Amino acid sequence: MYAPAVRAFTPVPDGPWADLTSFGPIVLAALSDISPGQLLLIAAMAAFASVIGGVAGYGTGALMPLVLVPIVGAEPVVPIIAMSALFTNTSRAIVFRPLIDWRRGLIILVAAIPTTMLGAWGYTRLTGTGAMLVIGTMMTLSVPLRRLSKKHGLVLSEGGLGLASVAWGVVVGGTSGAGIILLSMLMAVGLQGAAVIATDAAISVIIGIVKLSVFGMFGAVTPQVVAVALLIGCVAFPGAFVAKAIIERLPVHVHTAILDAVVIAGGVLMIAGALLR
Repeated sequence: MYAPAVRAFTPVPDGPWADLTSFGPIVLAALSDISPGQLLLIAAMAAFASVIGGVAGYGTGALMPLVLVPIVGAEPVVPIIAMSALFTNTSRAIVFRPLIDWRRGLIILVAAIPTTMLGAWGYTRLTGTGAMLVIGTMMTLSVPLRRLSKKHGLVLSEGGLGLASVAWGVVVGGTSGAGIILLSMLMAVGLQGAAVIATDAAISVIIGIVKLSVFGMFGAVTPQVVAVALLIGCVAFPGAFVAKAIIERLPVHVHTAILDAVVIAGGVLMIAGALLR
């Protein structure tokens, strides 16, 4: 069963959730164990990560665990990011809507949804140490995976895209920061520039809904998960619009290099923390 690391994440009985008028107070009460300074840190990282993600196409799922894990623990991180990503990916899909490649997106979704459900279920079975190891490993591997795919000029047919999506579904279902793999897959079938960001966002909205459905069934979507996700989502929503304004002005290689360093360092520290528990 899903085993929360802290008392605040214990699933709430059905009663309070059944009364929709109590939803607001429950969500607000769920933030009571997080200090104002910690909430400000989460909000600041959300704003920064949403702009980075809007420009580079990835970064939100890789950066947010750096502040979330020390504050709320490892187990709730993937559900929180899955829910908050609905805001950021929806805004990104709206901004870049004309560039979405619906054909490739449908191929990926059909292949990935079943294994995404499997991966999300597997995540709910992890302990705190296991969750930290999975998230940290995914963060650390995301950088060399991107560089290797670029170096070797990885090319996929649509059939290959479907097969790759099956494997990607397992990874994205149970981790955060797996967006870099999807970006690499989209670029490998010939998408470029903003079309990659647009199609990635559209796919990620659907995948996020699938993950949340599984997390909800197994008790991983708690009041604090909802509260923190709403905070991140509301702060991050405008990031896509800011990103669109600067996407042609900011040298992508500069912030990509910085992001790579932060992601690797954060992943290594998370793995070390899990092993030293």
